[in-house]
Amino acid sequence: MTVPADHVIGGTGECTNYPAVLSDERLARYQKSKSSAVPVEIVTLAEAAKASATPSSAKKTWVFQANNVRDFAWTASRRFVWDAMAQPVADKNVMCMSFYGKEAYNLYSRYSTRLVAHTVKTYSDFTFPYPYPVAQSVEAANGMEYPMICFNYGRTDKDGTYSESTKNGMIGVIIHEVGHNFFPMIVNSDERQWTWMDEGLNSFVEYLTEELWDNKFPTKKGGAFNIIDYMKLPKNELEPIMTNSENIVRFGPNAYTKPATGLNILRETIMGRELFDYAFKEYARRWAFKHPTPADFFRTMEDASGEDLDWFWRGWFYSTDPCDISIDSVSVAKADINGKPAPIKAVVIPGVDPTKVAPPALNAFEDISKVRNREDKTIKYQTDKDPVSQDFYWKYDRGLVTVDQQKFTDMLRNQPTAAGVATEPLSAEESAKYAGKYFYVVSFGNKGGLTMPIIVEFTFKDGSKMLDRIPAQIWRLNEQSASKFYMHDKEVASIKLDPMRETADIDETNNYWGKMPSPSKFAIYKQKTGAAGVARGQTSGVTPMQVEKK
Repeated sequence: MTVPADHVIGGTGECTNYPAVLSDERLARYQKSKSSAVPVEIVTLAEAAKASATPSSAKKTWVFQANNVRDFAWTASRRFVWDAMAQPVADKNVMCMSFYGKEAYNLYSRYSTRLVAHTVKTYSDFTFPYPYPVAQSVEAANGMEYPMICFNYGRTDKDGTYSESTKNGMIGVIIHEVGHNFFPMIVNSDERQWTWMDEGLNSFVEYLTEELWDNKFPTKKGGAFNIIDYMKLPKNELEPIMTNSENIVRFGPNAYTKPATGLNILRETIMGRELFDYAFKEYARRWAFKHPTPADFFRTMEDASGEDLDWFWRGWFYSTDPCDISIDSVSVAKADINGKPAPIKAVVIPGVDPTKVAPPALNAFEDISKVRNREDKTIKYQTDKDPVSQDFYWKYDRGLVTVDQQKFTDMLRNQPTAAGVATEPLSAEESAKYAGKYFYVVSFGNKGGLTMPIIVEFTFKDGSKMLDRIPAQIWRLNEQSASKFYMHDKEVASIKLDPMRETADIDETNNYWGKMPSPSKFAIYKQKTGAAGVARGQTSGVTPMQVEKK
């Protein structure tokens, strides 16, 4: 590619003539980056500004070579800052690079290349070693992927600050688009026929990668509780995941979020991490540089794990049935017959007050992956290992910095205005005593139609808890109702289904027996509602970082 001599080019493949197109100083920086564990600026911000002010009329020719790719993309500009670092993968170093303008400098210089490296490493751990020599991120107006190069959004405000949503959006899109190197650039499925096979699988591994980036990161794809609002829509507004891509109405939830959520349910709730990870890696290994269909994925997951998962594929991928498992009744054989259960009081979570400093952008609920990752002391989060990643919001999320409310109020004045469920007393039969033991028969209903494991949490009157994980095979003889008999040494105070919200149950009001509060659905809706009219990757209004900087 022949371009003006002051342009910098990134593209699919590896540049084979850097000595011919780079100055001695830039070539030395590039050579340094090949063994660096942190980004090295090959073209600095000052050099990019100088080139923008005095364009060159000379020409240079850049040569790229790429093997085993199905497409090619490139980018060129004299305005680019260019940085790079090496990420060890298997027996080689992958060159991780970023190209971005001054408008994104405070975000991309700190995060982009580090995210590229983190993504390449994490995806390699869950699938196969990244086979290409380079992986590149280019700052742009939206997200799009090509082999070895992708385009991602995220810019700062004019003062160099940025909102937490802008930062988190940039982190998510870079991980997602770099991850597409694996699905579908290498595991080469047909996106026009089965969008979920690359977008859904990629969103799932994106979720795993975000979780290992920062345990406080508010991941949106993967956690079962995030898909509930979609799953409870009327059936005439839904299509099965297996619907041809041209006929999908709600493309994001159907092709991205629901498949990713289903795979995480398999990993955390049905198969377990070790077995799932082995089977998923085997699928990626078997079908690298080949063209799998959905049947190949389903078959490989079952073959590698030794598990019969037909019931799961049928329910999650071929139907629109939601999960709604209820506690229909509890029969008790020893109980306090004089006890009078009190009405359940709703817990009201206040909405966001626009006159107050925005709270840290954390998930309202810490899903099971976050909890387990935090308990696993062998996991070292990337942001904990890399102090440069610990920006204002990293500290803000952890309560290490505070924001002055009065300063926020003063700055806000200068901003333009933007266009109960009750329980029933036990019957006499249910309250019959049996010496020394407490007997319970819990009856469950499958009101949603989707077969899922039943996760039952008992809370005893002494405050202790016990969790029982019932496999989905409990429904094999009757998909509408099931029951289980329990014998306990202690009296049960309450029973709760799916306490960690692992199964995307759309109606949690029927998940309780005993005195148990239910969350406010209105508050949950308000937490998901964002400001209107905000461009993707842009900041709106006064951010906590701006207040702190001032």
